[in-house]
Amino acid sequence: MSRKNETPVLVLSLLITLGLIGGVAWWFTRGLFSGQNGAQSNSSLNSQTGNGQASFTDRSSTGTRVLNPQSAAAEKLAGAQAMANRNYTQAVTDFEAALQTNRNDPEALIYLNNARIGDQKAYTIAVSVPMATSTNPALEILRGVAQAQTQMNQTGGMGGVPLKVMIVSDDNNPTVARQVADALVKETEVLGVIGHFGSEATLAAAPIYEQGKLVMVSPTSTSVQISNAGNFVFRTVPSDRFTATALSRHLLNNLGKQNAAIYYNSASDYSRSLKDEFVTALTSDGGQVVAEFDLSSSGFNALDTVKQASQQGAEALVLAANTATLDAALQVIAVNRRTLPLLGGDSIYNPKTLQVGGENAVDMVVAVPWVLLSNPQSEFARTAKTLWGGDVNWRTAMAYDATQVLATAIGASPDRTGVQQSLASPDFSLAGATGTVRFLPSGDRNQAMQLVVVKPGERSGYGYDFVPLP
Repeated sequence: MSRKNETPVLVLSLLITLGLIGGVAWWFTRGLFSGQNGAQSNSSLNSQTGNGQASFTDRSSTGTRVLNPQSAAAEKLAGAQAMANRNYTQAVTDFEAALQTNRNDPEALIYLNNARIGDQKAYTIAVSVPMATSTNPALEILRGVAQAQTQMNQTGGMGGVPLKVMIVSDDNNPTVARQVADALVKETEVLGVIGHFGSEATLAAAPIYEQGKLVMVSPTSTSVQISNAGNFVFRTVPSDRFTATALSRHLLNNLGKQNAAIYYNSASDYSRSLKDEFVTALTSDGGQVVAEFDLSSSGFNALDTVKQASQQGAEALVLAANTATLDAALQVIAVNRRTLPLLGGDSIYNPKTLQVGGENAVDMVVAVPWVLLSNPQSEFARTAKTLWGGDVNWRTAMAYDATQVLATAIGASPDRTGVQQSLASPDFSLAGATGTVRFLPSGDRNQAMQLVVVKPGERSGYGYDFVPLP
């Protein structure tokens, strides 16, 4: 055969060989990272968050996929793969190794607990958090859930039956939250849901849980509108009414001021709720709100608004920002330069406030549902420090209580109707991390807020701390 005739044959052989190699690589990759049958990182989820296109399978996990975009270590992915293969012994080993690498990872601890359960009978709850879009608050909530699950299962579970936890990533998006709620209602093994994070997501999902007769307990949503969301909606966090009352009375009685300007996000149910409740509370107590500023406005200018507030007679600035407008609120803190007293809602209770606000945030008073330093030697606080290697905040404590609430109700009656009836009973009471948990007929938590103040300190690592107000 001539060299001229050999060339096409060699080219064709090379193309076939490359095609076979590519096909094998595709098959192997698909088998390893398949959303249906194997361990998966959050890559497909991240590409679709916020628009509701990611499937519930991609958004949920009891251990077969990793949802945290900031934590996909090799040991953790290996554990997820072992879970997908139902090799629970290996999964336990891998997740334990992942926690040795990063002890502060609640997702890994939840998956470890689930792996230890394996195929044995378990009662399942779900926790819906904004894992891909607001990772830090999501992890704060998951730490509370993981701690409660760990303690529950180590002490024999509910009548000998362990607690399994499904994590769902909902982007804190109302559209996605509705889709998640619809899917969870159809997951018949799920006996209760912890969530959602923001009031907008909780309000969007609530009618679906109500219609599907599946209990939802929110540890973080505070809008007063949730009080009317239905008989299957509860929360371990007090409503904005309690926050507004605490801030109003501090302004009038402790600071001796009557006139305030308030900053809020008009696009947030939580923020609007807190703003409206504060206006009502301050007016009822004899003060007045002399100016309102929308942090989400396209033309928002922190310096201009602070000048306007002073010109209109404001004696204090109240920050009713939500997580999405925290940066704008921090601009207000910066340009105010401690000229007017600052008050804030629970979303201001954020490490970023200490880190970015710094000296300008000193003496700002923030209302929170719970603060660790009010009882740092409690069993919950000590166990949390052992598990996570540091302090936890109110979101973790409220999520811990929400998990305990559901587990207690499931233990009394392990079906959806029984869980609701247990929590709605006037006799229901639980000694939680944040005090005694009781629910009003509205499903609201009946508990006052606590006030903390920013002071120089080293506990946070930023040179400033939130400490209980004397």
